[in-house]
Amino acid sequence: MARFVTIAAGQLGPIARSETRTAVMARLTALMRQARACGCDLIVYPELALTTFFPRWYFEDQAEIDDFFEREMPGPETQALFDLARELGIGFCLGYAELTVEAGLVRRYNTSILVDKSGAIVLKYRKVHLPGHAEHEPWREFQHLEKRYFEPGSGFGVADAFGGVMGMAICNDRRWSETYRVMGLQGVEMVLIGYNTPVHNPPAPEHDDLSLFHNHLVMQAGAYQNGTFVVGVAKAGIEEGGDHIGGSCIIAPSGEIMAACTTKGDEIALARCDLDLCNSYKRTTFNFDVHRQPRAYGMIVERKGVTTMADGTPVPRKG
Repeated sequence: MARFVTIAAGQLGPIARSETRTAVMARLTALMRQARACGCDLIVYPELALTTFFPRWYFEDQAEIDDFFEREMPGPETQALFDLARELGIGFCLGYAELTVEAGLVRRYNTSILVDKSGAIVLKYRKVHLPGHAEHEPWREFQHLEKRYFEPGSGFGVADAFGGVMGMAICNDRRWSETYRVMGLQGVEMVLIGYNTPVHNPPAPEHDDLSLFHNHLVMQAGAYQNGTFVVGVAKAGIEEGGDHIGGSCIIAPSGEIMAACTTKGDEIALARCDLDLCNSYKRTTFNFDVHRQPRAYGMIVERKGVTTMADGTPVPRKG
């Protein structure tokens, strides 16, 4: 029997610091109702969907930073989204800033959760590839302080949900081939990715005109090379002076874009995804069990980069 998942890319327009959680929740629930009215099984929201993209600002007061974080999920304000999902019979993927206590230590992560149609959390993911910088750089008009405000997650898990194998990634993760491959080795059939990507890249402004092209390029390559659907969903438009690319889309295992948002505001893009289509790639060109040669890939995990080993020591000199 075919395994169809009807998916909605729930793109959000800008969120201001002054916008309350209640107002944001009203936008999220409106998109959820639209998605369910179109027969969707699952709606995917962007990275940090409950707040403005606060890493663009340098804060010295930790209490001010922590106002952007959720202490529990669901919490008093987000419970309504879980209740509506259960009422409508639709799942969702939500990105948010997570503050938690582990072994007596306060931890802060850039997090996504996957929630099934019963309102239960079936998978949690914490962003691994944190971009940007850790210290204030006054020369920038906007900062990118994810390395200051978050710590990296530990890996890429998958879960059996919605009739298939589901995985998640967040924003910068989508640029790294290892993200898709680790999930691909676990049989992933749909990767859900929320992002907040500015048009302008201060360290490399020559990339600005290519931002949207690169966004689609990496997700389409990841989909094809791992025989998986990829759903990329943005927070888009001019948010507190920073322009974000948008470009939310749903990509087939062929690498083709099946559906895409066309604005930079609140919008949904819809696609009916036959998860069995993944087999056309997983059992032929990208049949890992038959064709991969792990013995040739050792350097990938032995080294962090060209000059640094995985443990942080320098790469030994030859000879």
